[in-house]
Order: sequence, then C-alpha cells, then structure tokens
Amino acid sequence: MESRHDVHVAAVRDGELVGSAGDPELVTFLRSSAKPFQALPLALEEPDLPDDELAIACASHDGTPEHLAAVEALLARAGCGEDDLECGPERGARVNHNCSGKHAGMLLRVKRHGWPLPGYRDPGHPLQVELRGIVADALGVPDPPSAVDGCGVPTYAAPLSSMALAFSRLGRGDLPGSERITEVMRAHPVLIGGETAADTRLMLAADGLVAKRGAEGLLCAVLPDGTGVAAKVADGANRAAGPGLAAFLGIQELERDAVINSRCEEVGRIAASL
Repeated sequence: MESRHDVHVAAVRDGELVGSAGDPELVTFLRSSAKPFQALPLALEEPDLPDDELAIACASHDGTPEHLAAVEALLARAGCGEDDLECGPERGARVNHNCSGKHAGMLLRVKRHGWPLPGYRDPGHPLQVELRGIVADALGVPDPPSAVDGCGVPTYAAPLSSMALAFSRLGRGDLPGSERITEVMRAHPVLIGGETAADTRLMLAADGLVAKRGAEGLLCAVLPDGTGVAAKVADGANRAAGPGLAAFLGIQELERDAVINSRCEEVGRIAASL
C-alpha cells in the first residue's frame, strides 16, 4: 500500500441523516458540486434552452469537441464571446476551462437581466448575490462561509450533511427548476464530466442516479429514491472519491480503479475498504 485516503460520507433522506461513514458533519467547500444549483435560474427562466446547453452549465467538462460545442452555443445565445469569460485559460483558451459552461450560463443570466457584464464573478455582483441565496437555501445554511473557487466565483462551506440535504432536495424536485436540472443531467451524463470522470461514471453505472463532483475530493449525488449523499476525501485526493462513494452505495464495479502510468500500463489499483 502506497497511500491511504480517508473518505467521509453523509446520506440524507426526507431531511434526516440515514447513513454515514467517518464524520457526516465535516465542514468543507461545495466547489463545483454547486453547479447544478447555480444553474437553477436558467432551468426556471429559460424554457427554450436546449438540454445540452443547460447540461454544460452544470458541468466540469473535459474539453472534448462535444463539450466545447455546447459551451460555444451557450455563449452565442448570450451574445458573448470567449473574451467575456472570467474563468482562467486552460490549454491556451478560456473556453477550454472545465468551468466555462458554468460561466457561459452566468453570462446568459447577466445579459437577460441587464446587469453589468464585467465583474459578474465578484461576490457583490447582483448575479452572485442571487446565486448565494439559492445555494444557501438549498443547503439549509442561512449564511454559509465563502471563499474564492478555482475559476474565480464564490464557493461556500457547509457540513456534508447539508450538502446531502441539498442534493436530496434537488432530486425530489423541491427546488424551483430542479426537475429540469436532474432531467438533463440524467440524459447527458458525459457532458457533465467526461468518460473517465467520477460523476459521469456513477451516472452511467446506476440508472437514475444524478452526481456532481467538486475539486479537492468532493463528490455528491442523489439516488432515485431521493436520498442525497455527499462524500469528501479528507486529504483532497480526487482519485479516491469515486471508489469511496461507490463502496458506500454498493456499486461494486466502481469500487476499484486502475492506476495507469505514462505508458498506459496498469501499475496499481485504488480500492475502497469499508
């Protein structure tokens, strides 16, 4: 054994904690697992938005041609270009950033309301004030602590149990716009991440499950019965989140993951142990 990653999990159904591993009250940042909630206003107020464009607004994408086509379409709908994106560049272009779909959706929201375009990522901008309220309501945390996420927008801290509650509410349709969000995520799991992404793999393996990963080893999901789950790898290792949550949920085919070297050889395994 070369490394050990401790995974904490909370499971919530009908507003009650129904399962856990480690510390279900561990406080951490929601990171990109917030994207489905940040896209709720688009689902609610943009009824003609194509499914792939709404899905990419919820995504942490791999930058494949399919992903980038959806981002470009969403930017065009907003009447914006790549230079309007306030995420940093990846592989030489902002559109390649794995959060560019979220940012394109934010630009559309800003344009619809006539809010200022520059600085839309700042905490005091009307867009971020709106989204803070939506995320706080979903979490059931009135005033969550905030920080700056990797792509420059605010991110919020909460216990894992609150994140599980938020995903339970998302899956149950308790939040305005949430039924459409879960519908497009189920329909387009590869757009949400990519073929090797933990959230995409979970959705492909478990029919009806909706999942969204976040940086630093966070992975959240909601099961078809409305049970929300949130998993956090204590040391922030993303590679352990998928196998850890899969073991908690009993999805045996995802409890182990290969370690691949630069020659595309399998040289080890990541395996969950309860």
